[in-house]
Amino acid sequence: MNTRRFILTTAAALAALTLPAQAAKKETLSIFCWSEYIPDTVIKAFEKQNNVKVTIENYASNEEMLAKLQAGGNKYDLIQPSEYVIEELVKDGKLEELNLANIPNLKNLDPAYTNLAYNPDGKWCVPWMSGSVGIVVNKAKVTDPIKGYADVFNDKYKKRLVVLNDNRELVSWALASKGIAINEINDANLAASKEILAKWIPLVKVFDSDSPKTALLHGDVDMGIVWNGEAAKILEEAKKSKGKKKMEFEYVLPAEGAHRFIDNLAIPKGAKQKELAEKFINFTLDAKVSAEIWREFPYTCVNAEAKKLLKPDELANPASFPTGEPKLEIFHAIPKDQAAAIDKLVTDLKNKK
Repeated sequence: MNTRRFILTTAAALAALTLPAQAAKKETLSIFCWSEYIPDTVIKAFEKQNNVKVTIENYASNEEMLAKLQAGGNKYDLIQPSEYVIEELVKDGKLEELNLANIPNLKNLDPAYTNLAYNPDGKWCVPWMSGSVGIVVNKAKVTDPIKGYADVFNDKYKKRLVVLNDNRELVSWALASKGIAINEINDANLAASKEILAKWIPLVKVFDSDSPKTALLHGDVDMGIVWNGEAAKILEEAKKSKGKKKMEFEYVLPAEGAHRFIDNLAIPKGAKQKELAEKFINFTLDAKVSAEIWREFPYTCVNAEAKKLLKPDELANPASFPTGEPKLEIFHAIPKDQAAAIDKLVTDLKNKK
């Protein structure tokens, strides 16, 4: 036997055996989600715990997510749709059924967010956060009482407003201002909303669904209609402000009624890492992890065990946990032609600004 060849072969084998485990290609979990919704610390903790890599791609509206999903959905392992989009995806057979045995932390959920109509038997998705869409008022700049949409979209506040860059939201506000239910989408009601939005849209300075709090905190605008989690962050910042930089903001749920959303984690059909996606869902349902998520993005917590970990002053944030009996309604799925009509209506009006 060639001694030199034996030594070289043995050395190579030993080297292979001593290669660190990290040299092997890590599994990758691909998440497609709303921007500013999953803390980096949570992503890194999950990666470290499971020796995997997580990639994040963001969207600013459910409709943007749907379009990309339909164009190449099998590239994502986990998505974060709102309630009405879950309805549509289930109807179209676009979701994987969850193996609930892989998600034991489901027990931590508030029962109010389980077995909802859009998610029968809880088999298609798991709630991430709930929330509302309301009005944030800079009290130093706006002294008039603000109770609803008609108060916000006033000529005196022209180019002093930030609103969500979400076409269905805009139409729902117009409908609510007319006393029309926000899910009553038909030609007559769209015509009515167009008449209203034609007056409202030119008053808006900034359309922003990613971080509408930025324009408000920087003083670029005086009022906004925003996600409640964004509003909660604004109220937190205002509470910490002092002296000449003291800020005072108010969160108002529109008297005419507003959208109550429930965002969810779901697995698109054909996902390559279904079990890893379920492991991530279970990880985020841990009470401590869920509380960490809420502290970074303080929408309305759907995790009952996590809520027990929040401090009294955190639970007292009126944007995160509104009191009283606000008039809130979730969206329902609508036919594709109606969704297209909404997009065209708002886009055409924006182009005329």
